Amino acid sequence: MKLLLVTMYFPPAGGGGVQRPLKFATHLPAHGIETHVLAPDDPKWIHVDAELQLPTQAWIHRARYLGPRSRKHAEDLHGRRGLDRVTRQARSLSRRLLVPDENVGWNLTAIPAAVRIARAEGIDVVLTTSPPNSVHLVGAAVKRTTGARWVADLRDSVAAHPHRRVERTAVRAKEKISDQVARLVARQADAIVAASDAIADEARALHPQGVVAAILNGADFDDFAGLEYRRGDRFRITHTGSFFGKRDPRPFLQALADSGLEDVVARFVGDFRSADRDWAAQLDLGDRLELHPYVPRRRSLALQRDSDALLLLIPEAGGRGRGVLSGKVFEYLAAERPILAAVPTEGAAAELIEETGAGVVAAPDDVAALTSALRALHDAWAGGTLDGTPLSPADRERLGRAARVEELADLLRGLVS
Repeated sequence: MKLLLVTMYFPPAGGGGVQRPLKFATHLPAHGIETHVLAPDDPKWIHVDAELQLPTQAWIHRARYLGPRSRKHAEDLHGRRGLDRVTRQARSLSRRLLVPDENVGWNLTAIPAAVRIARAEGIDVVLTTSPPNSVHLVGAAVKRTTGARWVADLRDSVAAHPHRRVERTAVRAKEKISDQVARLVARQADAIVAASDAIADEARALHPQGVVAAILNGADFDDFAGLEYRRGDRFRITHTGSFFGKRDPRPFLQALADSGLEDVVARFVGDFRSADRDWAAQLDLGDRLELHPYVPRRRSLALQRDSDALLLLIPEAGGRGRGVLSGKVFEYLAAERPILAAVPTEGAAAELIEETGAGVVAAPDDVAALTSALRALHDAWAGGTLDGTPLSPADRERLGRAARVEELADLLRGLVS
């Protein structure tokens, strides 16, 4: 069978959103599925990772990107006052008017390209993976035009994203549009694939015409091959990834300050908001706080492995964060270092970390609990009893990427047969 995978995020783009579509495209050909990928030529990504390798067994197609450059609106406005701030806000208005998201302009080139590829290559199934939500319009168009089956892969909630600031009128309006996209997916997609059980449940509530399957992200143990842990003279706890929306480092930073531990260094690797940096300066953490800019994924993995502990942050977000089981969770599991999980205590991430014995869990805004958890990890490290957290053979097989790709391959073959 032949598959066309349509994704906004693909190398040379960097960042966490690249890994799921990249791993699908890399491993599906081994299951006898001829895989074609359609991605933008240059969507002006925030991050670029030239070290990422393209799949050697998949066909890569590009469509010209039409749309604004990716940016972080809050960072652009930080520290701006008066007319300068108003001017910058006015410049961002046009992208805010784009619905369902600012990347919708890519459809002008992506839809014709996808239809052309589907016809020329005899594509059996088109798989669209979001975010952004607008990419699913490509799948609907290809199905309607060519008759190919359509699978919608939801990496995030379509209509209830945990990082959206729903208290804002403009955001609520966009969520209404996103809800319409979700209903389009439910009505027309032959199958819906979700990156978590919570997203799958949300999709089932829309009474879709096709099957809904939760295919979680997987742990890529081989990606850490050759990377080593070396104990240092300070306890290093590392967070990798960007800060956006409701993801908040402040409770942990307050816990670090309250702990009184002088031989702890918290390393944040990736985009750290200017507002959080200014706030952290008031805590007088000195060299206990290290802020590293975005780095290529291989370097990020090396820093994770060479850490005494890893910091995972998932916001409560009014209950929306409880179902989040991001790719970062599985990446941390593959790093095999103890995890301090500042996550909803009754959520999916907490359940997985506790059942695998991979770390300790505290509510994301509970400073006292975070302080206690940090001290416990530090004391074990100081006493020489803080070991790595390798998963059992059964968990490695169950949570590894190979199992996830096999699940997807079975679903795709079932649609065609």
